[in-house]
Amino acid sequence: MMSEWIVSILLLIGGCFILIGSIGLVKMPDFFMRLHGPTKATTLGMASLLIAAMVYFSYTHDGISVKEILISIFLLITAPISGYMLIKSAIHHKLRAKDGTKGLDNIEED
Repeated sequence: MMSEWIVSILLLIGGCFILIGSIGLVKMPDFFMRLHGPTKATTLGMASLLIAAMVYFSYTHDGISVKEILISIFLLITAPISGYMLIKSAIHHKLRAKDGTKGLDNIEED
């Protein structure tokens, strides 16, 4: 009974994070801000969903499921790296940020 509550809460938290990340992807005004939603909130949402899957399968089957741990490690390694590569590519192609975006005012022009 308690495991069902834990899985349900983790699924709701994960779904909320993924929804917030998706809304951020659509609503943010420029590329640099849009990249923040999927790389941060969606990674936390997927981690919560994978933890819920680990709890569920550990109670229904014998042992801990290694698949979810491997997926979590892969996700936590690849999401920041892909976000970094997208930002570097946007800076290389001189993609302009919206006026007033903090932190991007100091980018040097080549």
